[in-house]
Amino acid sequence: MHDLLIIGGGINGAGIARDAAGRGLKVLLCEKDDLASHTSSASTKLIHGGLRYLEHYDFALVRKALMEREVLLQAAPHIVWPLRFVLPHHKEMRPAWLIRLGLFLYDHLGGRKMLPATKTLTRKNSDVFAPLKAMFTKGFEYSDCWVEDARLVVLNAVDAAKRGATIMTRTECVSLNQTGDTWNAKLKIDGATSMDVQARAVVNAAGPWVDRIASQTGTRTNAPTVRLVKGSHIIVPKMFDDARCFFFQAGDGRIIFAIPYEGSRFTLIGTTDLQFEGDLDAVTASPEEIQYLCDVSNEYFEQQITPDDVVSTYSGVRPLFDDQAEDASSVTRDYVLKFLDKGNAPFLSVIGGKITTYRKLAEDVLKQFGDLFPQAQNPWTAKRSLPGGDILNADFETFEALSAKSYAWLDSATHHRLARTYGTCIHSLLDGANSIADLGHHYGAGLYQKEVDYLIEHEFAQTPEDIVWRRTKLGLHLTPSELQALRVRLENRLVA
Repeated sequence: MHDLLIIGGGINGAGIARDAAGRGLKVLLCEKDDLASHTSSASTKLIHGGLRYLEHYDFALVRKALMEREVLLQAAPHIVWPLRFVLPHHKEMRPAWLIRLGLFLYDHLGGRKMLPATKTLTRKNSDVFAPLKAMFTKGFEYSDCWVEDARLVVLNAVDAAKRGATIMTRTECVSLNQTGDTWNAKLKIDGATSMDVQARAVVNAAGPWVDRIASQTGTRTNAPTVRLVKGSHIIVPKMFDDARCFFFQAGDGRIIFAIPYEGSRFTLIGTTDLQFEGDLDAVTASPEEIQYLCDVSNEYFEQQITPDDVVSTYSGVRPLFDDQAEDASSVTRDYVLKFLDKGNAPFLSVIGGKITTYRKLAEDVLKQFGDLFPQAQNPWTAKRSLPGGDILNADFETFEALSAKSYAWLDSATHHRLARTYGTCIHSLLDGANSIADLGHHYGAGLYQKEVDYLIEHEFAQTPEDIVWRRTKLGLHLTPSELQALRVRLENRLVA
């Protein structure tokens, strides 16, 4: 008998599993695919307050997210780090005074401590305008943070497992029924083997599938009210040399980010906001979305791009709480926790939310189960590092420099990637290695067999896609033949 069955291995499910396991609850998390294989790996990869939410007067959400930004900077400085954003002023859109007022609020709502404040820029005093069209002569620079989104999910799951949670990937919940004060669930593993589990409570954190999971209970009372909104991104070759990012206002009122990506070898541009009604297992960027993102980019950059320049795309569907907003861009990004049943066997659905506020969401979920689990009501995650994040004073640069001396035999590019990806866990990954030869087969782009083995043994990876798209982003750097070599080796490993 488990205390808590969590359905869904995205950021919310993994965060809840970690928090609950750390409070001593017996937790089982099941995910029908890989961790972070859908929405949670398809974000714009920002830990931010959501500057544009101020326009919708969602001050509480912005404040909550800005406060969490500080917490995550401390908890995982290897995968979360500061970025400066430049918002060029477009004279035909929001007035400069309104933008400056919004940025003043943004600087002060969340008790900013670790990040620099906003400043005004002009073409005369800053070279950041060099890649932009001549019409842009003024702008504002402010702070937010980058996050390796899929790794954030994985590290929460890894920590949950270390604290006693059972994490089952490629495991789908195919039925649920309640008997007295117990939930009975049938799980299907890898589409074949079935197992039955029991739990005192269920958390439905299935993301876009949240309504489908709720329907398995056989009742529609208080069922989730979900609005599915698709967001797509494009990746193009590097468009500018500056380490800062751009925040563009589109003519339709949306905002678009242009962000240096993967060591600044590429530029990430996104996102869109479209109502979604298609196949949740086959979400892709439409030609119209790709063209839209190119058009917004072309409105600002001197360098013009077309869909032919796009080297990769990704898309995700956000399960937002349906607040009846007319425009998909205006739907609240805050989370809603909704009980299907709050009796002796509670069933709680999680709707919406931002990756930035996942930890706070997990605390709020556990608070909802106070009556059922009175022994597990002490929040603990605010002051604890995620795996690899126990870096002194959250000073990644100093940590990396010291680590580089310890592994002087490793080339700087590979060491930097490993330090950024694994933080202090780099020592576990490289344990026993004293030379490049000790890392085993080299697939390309700095991916060696020792890292592949580590990801399989410690981070729930099973397939090449798990490794090169979610645990890392090496899929952008490996050739098709290198990816095929990885696939063959993994298949042989499974056979063995």
